[in-house]
Order: sequence, then C-alpha cells, then structure tokens
Amino acid sequence: MVLRRALQAIMVMTLTLAGAVQGAAHAEDGGGGGRQLLYYNHAYGVLDRETADAIEHSAYLRDFANFQVRTSTGSGGQTWTGRYLMGRETYLELFGVGDLPGKDGTLGAGGMGVSAERAGDLATVVARLREQGSGDPVEFLQTRDFGDGVPVPWFDAVFTTDQYDVFGAWGMEYRPEYFADPRGNTEPAAYPGDVGRERYLSDGYRDHLMRDVTAIRLAVTARDLANTVPLLKAGGFAVRSVPDGGVVAKGGGTTLRFDAVPLDQVGLKRVEMSLNRPVPDRHVERLGHSDLVVGPGPRAVWTFGGTSGE
Repeated sequence: MVLRRALQAIMVMTLTLAGAVQGAAHAEDGGGGGRQLLYYNHAYGVLDRETADAIEHSAYLRDFANFQVRTSTGSGGQTWTGRYLMGRETYLELFGVGDLPGKDGTLGAGGMGVSAERAGDLATVVARLREQGSGDPVEFLQTRDFGDGVPVPWFDAVFTTDQYDVFGAWGMEYRPEYFADPRGNTEPAAYPGDVGRERYLSDGYRDHLMRDVTAIRLAVTARDLANTVPLLKAGGFAVRSVPDGGVVAKGGGTTLRFDAVPLDQVGLKRVEMSLNRPVPDRHVERLGHSDLVVGPGPRAVWTFGGTSGE
C-alpha cells in the first residue's frame, strides 16, 4: 500500500523528528509490555522494470499464489497499480520503477504496514509512541474508492514521521465501515472487535500453494530504520540489533530483518513464505533478476538481485 502521497495530501500534522529517534535502531529489547498489538500485514518494494514485468506476466505465479494485478484509489484520489501475492493473513505488493510518482517510484524504494487485530489497539500504539518520546506521531485516515467516486473509510494509520528517504513503515487498523461495505468482500468477525488480517483477506489462498509471508529482509537507510524501530517496539515486536548495524524484529509468526545500508544499496532482498502443503521437489522460477525457490517441503524463498537492475 502506497501511503506517502496520501499522507502529504491529508496529513493531520506535519512533523520533523530531528534527533528523537537517533540510536533507536540499536535498541535491544522490543515491545511495550503485554500482548502484541501490531502484526506484519504487507510490504512493498520497487523493482527494476524487467523483474516487475516478468512478475506481472508470470503464469507460474498465478498457480503458486492468489496473484492479482489491480489498481487502487486512495485518499485524495491517489492511485497505484500493484502486483499482489495474497496469503491467508499477509501479502506482498510489488512495483516497477516509475509505477509510483517521485522518489516513491525509484529503484529500491519500499514500505511496510503492520496492523492491529483488535479494535482500539492502534490507539494504544500511538500512546506508546508518545511515551517512548518519539515526538507527535502523524495520524491519518486512508480511504478507498471502489469506482463510484464515493470514498469509504479503509483504515486508520500512523507514521512516526513524515521525513523519510525511500522507505516508510506505518501502523494501521481497518475501519468498521470498510468491513460493513459488501464491495470489500471481507469475512464476518470471528470475535468482538475483530479487525484482523484474516478477516480482511479472502480465502483465495486455499486454491494455491502460498499460504503466508513468514520472513522478509529489506535493506534501508539508517534514517529510515531509525524511524521504523519505534513503531515496531510500540507494536510489541521483539526487536534486537545485529552486529552489522541492522535490526531483527520478531512477532506474530513473522520475522522482519532490516539491513542499514547507503541509499544506493536499498531494496527488497528476500521473502520467505509458508505453503499450504509440502512439495516433494525443489522448483526454481527465474523472474527477471529474482529467483523464487519453492520446496522441497512446506516453504518457498524468493530472493531479489542487486538493486542496480543489471
């Protein structure tokens, strides 16, 4: 989901965090205490054009996953067309260079949403961010237009800052109005206050191999990483630093790995996925400058080549 342009259009408050998050990427212990409040929802990456086109036109991916190419219209009339691999609770969104405006469409740009499962949990995360001294979080409402020109509230969201290089992470909580709209094709609530990922996504994954994203590795700048860590901690992820200056965050069955790199080395590096059933053999699908390795067993690993696109 591309939110930066929408943020610029409808932002409640503009905030620059000069030094409040310096050193945050080296915090050893994540979480704000108690149960986890935010879970990996989806991530997106901007790939070289050859890879993006190979993904878009791949017959194999249409068998492997609940694969879609679709255009969405968000707040302020902003539109984006992505390539989606949809799982049971999680998904992956992929773009090619130039698919998004400005620096959001440059090679290696990306973003990640972490979402609440229970109504009201995002408000707790926002309170935790303030308690952490992360300044005044930037909150806003994202809407969706199903094509009739009438925006429907989609989800509430929060960034730790509106200042970023090419990667941003946001917390999100789906709105009851969206679940109530039949055009969303969502599922009934499984418990009071259910605003979860499984309710939001369809059961189309059952007809394919891919089940969920279990791990993701992204190379981001030090500034973008420092902006991301407070959100993960506030959401209850267990966050630890690693010797090379990166960060690993775990929680809710998904492992997030961030490498701190110079701007010219950023990008989506690796995605691990669980399968609905084990496969007996190893299959390698070359997609542009990426390799999707499926099996043997109940696991697939997708690695992406150098961000130079060579």
